[in-house]
Amino acid sequence: RLADAVTPLWRLKYEEQLQVKYEEQQKILLQLSAQLAQGADSLAAVPWTRGQLSFPLLPTQPSPVKDGYRNKSTFSVNRGVDGNPKTVGFYVGAGRDKNIVCVHADHLQNVPEKHKLVARMYEEFMRISPLEPCLLFHEGGHWREVTVRTNAVGDTMAIVYFQPQSLTPEEINYHKAALVDFFIQGPGTACQLDSLYFQESARTRCSNEDSPYQLLFGEAHIYEELLGLRLRISADAFFQVNTSAAEVLYRTVGELSRADGEGTLLDVCCGTGAIGLSLSGKVQKVIGIEVIEQAVQDAEFNATLNGVPNCEFLPGKAEVLLPQLMPSLSSEPNLIAVVNPSRAGLHYLVTRTLRNCAAIHRLLYISCKTEGEAMRNFRELCCPPDRQKKLNGDPFIPTLAVPVDMFPHTAHCELVLVFER
Repeated sequence: RLADAVTPLWRLKYEEQLQVKYEEQQKILLQLSAQLAQGADSLAAVPWTRGQLSFPLLPTQPSPVKDGYRNKSTFSVNRGVDGNPKTVGFYVGAGRDKNIVCVHADHLQNVPEKHKLVARMYEEFMRISPLEPCLLFHEGGHWREVTVRTNAVGDTMAIVYFQPQSLTPEEINYHKAALVDFFIQGPGTACQLDSLYFQESARTRCSNEDSPYQLLFGEAHIYEELLGLRLRISADAFFQVNTSAAEVLYRTVGELSRADGEGTLLDVCCGTGAIGLSLSGKVQKVIGIEVIEQAVQDAEFNATLNGVPNCEFLPGKAEVLLPQLMPSLSSEPNLIAVVNPSRAGLHYLVTRTLRNCAAIHRLLYISCKTEGEAMRNFRELCCPPDRQKKLNGDPFIPTLAVPVDMFPHTAHCELVLVFER
């Protein structure tokens, strides 16, 4: 059941998985075409049509690694099949049906063995700890999920999340010491951790700025090699979960950008700077925007580490920074935009600002969930001008779409959609 829930395509041959994802992206893009056709300008250069795409959708680009490809996994804590609340794994069931069960990840094809080992060891630690797990915040308990990050050479970082409730700092320090002892001198030494982080938080998700990640032992960062770059990755920084497929994705973006050594690349939601750094040799300047401050610090460090002088990375919300930045870019002769938002898509102010910047003639949108909020972004970029919504710029037209399989065995993939005007 867990494999079917987390990796629903695992029974299919890989070529069949790629075709399933192609057909799903085709269906979503046809829905976009139909929606745009309803309000299309009859004089538009490329009239929208229902039932067929007006631009090519290329075959799904395969991932070079199919099994154990995840470089980051987050394991939940809840009641297992046997009812033990100190079980570490992934959920089967639904909260609304009150039938959630936490199941070990041992049989999942996309999770590496090292991640599974850390999860098992964390479970073993919890079961000897006198503290209870935190299943629901209002019910008490302390131990929460664990995140594992690894790189291609096997370096391993673990991040344990903890609900302090009413414990004193001295009491929390005691249990932190027990956690360190377990992984340095106890059974957890089998994990050969290079870093162990600890975050106290009374909320489900909490940034490093709100509640700092505490390094209990080991190296502060993990490093990864990608397209000839060496990249530093902090505990909470975004990095694509499949490194080898990320190389395929960023190489595809580089080719589709048509960057020719001139102009500026605007990299929105830039994370640790991988896209901008990989394209830095094809443009005169890269400007990256990222909301996670640690990721911006990583991006700046990565630029220096790789000897890239033409990159500037700005910390903050894109919907705040981008409108401030655009007046200085409006006269750029060759401005290319690449956006790589989370599943929540781009804030409306971001799409409006991009649309209203006449200097942008080519925009690449990387989406991991095209059927969600990205669809709203696509409509905002492509609909006829709308004064009420302050969408005054000429509409973009999608000219090419390329799916990239970042997540073998799952139903998900990344889609690179090229917009031009």
